Amino acid sequence: MTFRSKLFATVAFPVLSASLIATPALADALMKPFEVAQDSGEQAQPSEEELLQQRQAEEQRAAEEEAQRQAEEQQRAAEEEAQRAAEEQQKAAEQEAQRQAEEQQKAADEEAQRQAEEQQRAAEEEAQRAAEEQQKAADEEAQRAAAEQQKAADEEAQRQAEEQQKAADEEAQRAAEEQQKAADEEAQRAAAEQQKAADEEAQRQAEEQQKAAEEQQQQTEQQPAEEQPVEQQPAIVTDEQQQPADGSTAEQPAEAGTEQPATAETGETPAGEPVPEVVDTLSPEEKQAIAEDPGKTDETVVLPVENGAAVLDSDKDADNTGGRMSREERRKQREELRAQEEVPLPASDDSAQAEIPQEVREAVPQKIEAAIKEEGQRVDAAPVFAVPETTNIVNNTVINNTVINNNTVNNTVNNNTVNNNVTQVNVVETIDNRTVLSVGNQLIVRGDDRPRLRRDSEEVYYDELARGRTRETIVRPGGVQIITIYNRYGDVIQRSRIGRDGREYILVYAPELEDDAPRPDLVDVGYELPPMRLRIPLRDYIVDTSSDPDRDYYEFLSEPPVERVERVYTINEVKQSARLRDKVRRIDLDTVTFATGSAEVPMSQARTLRKVAEAMSKILDKDPGETFLIEGHTDAVGSDKSNLVLSDRRADSVASLLTEVYGIPPENLQTQGYGERFLKVRTQSAEQQNRRVTIRRVTTLVRPVASAN
Repeated sequence: MTFRSKLFATVAFPVLSASLIATPALADALMKPFEVAQDSGEQAQPSEEELLQQRQAEEQRAAEEEAQRQAEEQQRAAEEEAQRAAEEQQKAAEQEAQRQAEEQQKAADEEAQRQAEEQQRAAEEEAQRAAEEQQKAADEEAQRAAAEQQKAADEEAQRQAEEQQKAADEEAQRAAEEQQKAADEEAQRAAAEQQKAADEEAQRQAEEQQKAAEEQQQQTEQQPAEEQPVEQQPAIVTDEQQQPADGSTAEQPAEAGTEQPATAETGETPAGEPVPEVVDTLSPEEKQAIAEDPGKTDETVVLPVENGAAVLDSDKDADNTGGRMSREERRKQREELRAQEEVPLPASDDSAQAEIPQEVREAVPQKIEAAIKEEGQRVDAAPVFAVPETTNIVNNTVINNTVINNNTVNNTVNNNTVNNNVTQVNVVETIDNRTVLSVGNQLIVRGDDRPRLRRDSEEVYYDELARGRTRETIVRPGGVQIITIYNRYGDVIQRSRIGRDGREYILVYAPELEDDAPRPDLVDVGYELPPMRLRIPLRDYIVDTSSDPDRDYYEFLSEPPVERVERVYTINEVKQSARLRDKVRRIDLDTVTFATGSAEVPMSQARTLRKVAEAMSKILDKDPGETFLIEGHTDAVGSDKSNLVLSDRRADSVASLLTEVYGIPPENLQTQGYGERFLKVRTQSAEQQNRRVTIRRVTTLVRPVASAN
């Protein structure tokens, strides 16, 4: 509403309305006497009073007219004033509107300018960011290219170093062979000269003795017959009687069967019938064809190299004790297995394990937690574990605790009752933290990995639990705990790692054996299993780091076992059974070589472990509960005992290197030395391929897979 309208509504309209309402009413009041007088005038003249009233009425009417006129003037003045005020207000409003429009236009211009400046600034920032990202991408690409070039250069340098090392080794071996050949020739020449001298000396002595005998004979003939002494003639030793047919002067060999039995100290094969030598009749081409598809044959698969030994460690054991006869027996057993329904190869770790009953699987976490929290008696020092006393490992022929194919009669073990001392386990020697045991006709070494696990720990304490068990707790910086339950022999029953966040990862746990079911103390459960049939190509079962350096080790180590796993085993059962270890693939670290009699790994060779260590780290990133077995092997030069200890030290050195250089947690690594028991090439001479360290991922053998998540 405008100012003019407001003025009219509040001032002019009420005044005008009042005048219009008051005028008829006043007129009626004045007209009343007049009307009466008029009515009466018809009868008489108006009186003075009536005239006075009439005059007053006229004056009143004039006053009313004057008031009406004034009101009209006031109304007109008010309307003019209102119109003027409205015009002024309209003018002021138009001016205000114009001012506001100008201000709005100015603000809009300023806002548009501000937005334009902001858009300009944003565009400049976006352009700068894009330029920085492009520069960053270019830097990263350059860095990646440089890293790839560096990597390629490192690999090329490593390859050249390996080639140079290989050439140096070959040259050293050639020189050694030449030196050996020269030494052999020199020794043969010296022996020939000595033999010649010995022959000449023997002939001279024989001639002198013959001459002395002839002189004595002549003297005797000259004496009277009665003076000849009875039975006093000296014994005459002829050349033929004194020397062997070949002319040598060595002592006569003892009669067959009189050799002293070998002892555990020497590690030699016990006296008895010699093991027939294994002679492969297959050509290299036939061996190569079998290696590419072993599933097509029931024969023992051997490496397609000169004097290649059996691929499977369980076959090596059989060859060591049964020779060709054992191979034939195993071939027949494999043939019988093939006639049965073929079990498909495991597609994953989970499918490889035999089905664990649901109630057993559900009870595992509670039992593990109960063992960790079980009340025990704290001890001040680390416990000394007992040595196993009985075993079912007797000449590699025990099946279900009954000896077969053995020349010894009644050599059996029933209900853990030992009928003779063949099943006894004897301590040969304790060296540092390793104990060498005599087991049947074998030597084995049992090491203690606790020093390696305790390295860099903040605290270690032990609790004695029921049933002869011991709980070890290792506390590392940051609160990480390694909790291990041992039985009285030091075998790992359970091992877990509890991280900083309180999450627990199970590394080793065999639920079926947690209560130590009655059985021998040291056992090879592989004797209860039939011979294994390798059904995958050899290159998918064994990787040599020297011959296949570009292999994807992560892909290889992630593969499941090559055979069904009957149950979850203890880590010691895996260590003592070649048959169990055959179930998983292996990497031969033949690029890591050791000096004679040494377990030290040169840092130049430690670099060759990088790709394998990276694969292991990648596997542990996915599942921190994985377990790897590091095996040490030697060639056949030297005594069995010294080779066992040396191989175990070498396995421990590689495990320590993987931890200290590449950050693999020590609790994820198990070690075991096997000495010369599992030769890769069948030779008693020095052989580089037999001096190796092997890595296997054994997680599926030692822990329920599903319980790790």
